[in-house]
Amino acid sequence: MSSLGDNLGLPLQPAREVYTVSSLNREARRLIEGRLGTVWVEGEISGLVRPRSGHLYWRMKDENAQLRCAMFRGQNRLLKFQPDDGQHVLARGRVSIYEPRGEYQLVVEYLEEVGEGLLRRRFEELKLKLAAEGLFDEGRKQEKPELPRRIGVVTSPSGAAVRDIITVLARRFPAIPVLIYPTSVQGAGAAREIASALELADRRGECDLLILARGGGSLEDLWSFNEEVVARAMAAVSIPVISGVGHEIDFTIADFVADLRAPTPSGAAELAVPDQAQWFGALKTLDQRLARAVGQRLAEPKTALAGLAHRLDRSHPGVQLRHSQQRLDELETRVRLGLARTLQDRRSRLAQSSLRLRGLSPAGRIRSLDERLRFVRGGLAGAVRDALRKPRQRLTLSRRALESVSPLATLRRGYAIVTGGETGAILTDAKAAPPGAGVEIRLAQGELSATVDESRPESDLPDES
Repeated sequence: MSSLGDNLGLPLQPAREVYTVSSLNREARRLIEGRLGTVWVEGEISGLVRPRSGHLYWRMKDENAQLRCAMFRGQNRLLKFQPDDGQHVLARGRVSIYEPRGEYQLVVEYLEEVGEGLLRRRFEELKLKLAAEGLFDEGRKQEKPELPRRIGVVTSPSGAAVRDIITVLARRFPAIPVLIYPTSVQGAGAAREIASALELADRRGECDLLILARGGGSLEDLWSFNEEVVARAMAAVSIPVISGVGHEIDFTIADFVADLRAPTPSGAAELAVPDQAQWFGALKTLDQRLARAVGQRLAEPKTALAGLAHRLDRSHPGVQLRHSQQRLDELETRVRLGLARTLQDRRSRLAQSSLRLRGLSPAGRIRSLDERLRFVRGGLAGAVRDALRKPRQRLTLSRRALESVSPLATLRRGYAIVTGGETGAILTDAKAAPPGAGVEIRLAQGELSATVDESRPESDLPDES
């Protein structure tokens, strides 16, 4: 099916790619961030805003343009100064777009005042340049001597650094001489003077170790040690150089070029020489080892002489005779002990044979059988007694049981057996013995004959309940 354009003879239009506002802002942000990356921007702060979130927002401007900036709380905590309107600053960050409003902005990661910032930028540029040339490589750095012959100090002769260095050197190893190469360490022309002092020390060759030092200060105060002329002069020196510039947190280009970096001038002096107390200790240890070695070396001939004397003594006829006598005494003792052991063994065997013989004697056998007979008789008598005891016990129990059910036992408790009537039967009912009837009464001991005066039936008896 043909389109309307085909029917009208019009040229075909390409398909249109339609962005939403959000997708366009997102694509623009990706392009800008991917193209520019991290950048440095210099300008003046204007319209600084500090919301409660802790983030910072402002406009950075120059004579012709403005740029929105945002610095989030995680980065502005590291600021070394308090930003404010009108300050001239140098910012490092990423160019981006705030998508919800489509605003072009710089997301700042680092911020500094422009004076120090320019110096730091020059510092970084020179550092990268010299590093690329290999001036910082560990392979070109020299080992300092373990015990320098003379130490040269390149510094200001009136500063505190030279006094600290001399004090530390005098305390640690006062025997090493120190030579000062005076130079300015700050201000115009100081870098050239430092380089000239290094070249002079190298040319004269009076020292086998150099210390390049200066006390602490700001980045501007230490800038002479960040100059290229100083770095190249240090790299050209054939004498090992220790740098001790500023404080521990300060780093200069000279620190990277130096053969060894110390955090302070005093630290450089500490690294330059060993502690004499340790050396004295090491020398004392070596002296003791030497004394022991000499003593051992002298003792060897004495030991050999003593060995020869001992061998000579052993070869003497008197010594041989004493040894023979001692050997004879030992043999005599062994023979005596052997005879004693043999006699003891024979006695033991005789005693054992006697015991066995007594065990086989008829008298012993008869005594054993007699004892066994007495034992059997005793056991038989006990068995007979046990056999008679049990029937007697059973008879006693039976008698007691029979007595418990016997009428006589009942009579002994006060009861009686009454008989009467024509048949003489035992009476159990009062009606069987009317008044005037004769009855016989059997007691536990004897009998009674009686005549019934009155007969009362059970119904006429009083109620005992």
